[in-house]
Amino acid sequence: MSLLTATEILKFLDKLADLSAAAILPHFRAQLTIENKGHGQFDPVTVADRAAERVIVEAIQQQFPTHAILGEEYGAHAGTASYRWIIDPIDGTRAFVSGVPTWGTLIGLWHGETPLYGMMTQPFIGERFIGSPDGAWWSRGNARAPLHTRQSSSLATASLFATAPEMFEPAFEWPRFQALAARARLTRYGVDCYAYCLLAAGHIDLVVEAGLGLYDVAALIPIVEAAGGIITDWTGQPVRAGGRVIAAATIALHAEALAVLGGA
Repeated sequence: MSLLTATEILKFLDKLADLSAAAILPHFRAQLTIENKGHGQFDPVTVADRAAERVIVEAIQQQFPTHAILGEEYGAHAGTASYRWIIDPIDGTRAFVSGVPTWGTLIGLWHGETPLYGMMTQPFIGERFIGSPDGAWWSRGNARAPLHTRQSSSLATASLFATAPEMFEPAFEWPRFQALAARARLTRYGVDCYAYCLLAAGHIDLVVEAGLGLYDVAALIPIVEAAGGIITDWTGQPVRAGGRVIAAATIALHAEALAVLGGA
């Protein structure tokens, strides 16, 4: 990666996790003014989202002034280098404002259109999930363990997750998701970015979602892939702009789920 080493990047990711935690945690389970930035549905944003993105962007611009940045709250910052940081300061703001600790801070580093590094950090619980060209791992404090997806071979025994039913467009997406859910052993909703990390850790098998922004998934792609999973859009193509996403523990399970999504 040019003059950057993996050690430097990972150390910097830890720094960004600490900075964002300091900006967010004072507001968690506290009285907050909640703004709705949605059109037609509740899409909250808080001072914590904005404060976390600001400190992350400021740190990146200081450390890597030529790198481009894309954040959910403040948009794009142009850069001259081929590297781009993609940030969701609080993925799961609905959970955040409800006091539920299933939200996380997502930070990804891409080279061109190639996802290289991704981190999901949940500072209230103290967990971090990292994906890199050298593998994927989980950490909490001094504990650390590699991430590996489980060898799920059948949709009939799979657990399927999505953030919420209302994320699916009713005429096209929701019937396809329902058809998939009817064939899975277990379907659950509501854990946002945590679902992808639980898939990488070998606890669940499928995550299928729609209507995502790139910042919702950019950091999660390296985590899932480095753990041995596969993540694409609903046509099986690489995810490069958000939208409809499917993550699976194995290639075989991914193929079976895609067949259902395409044929519902």
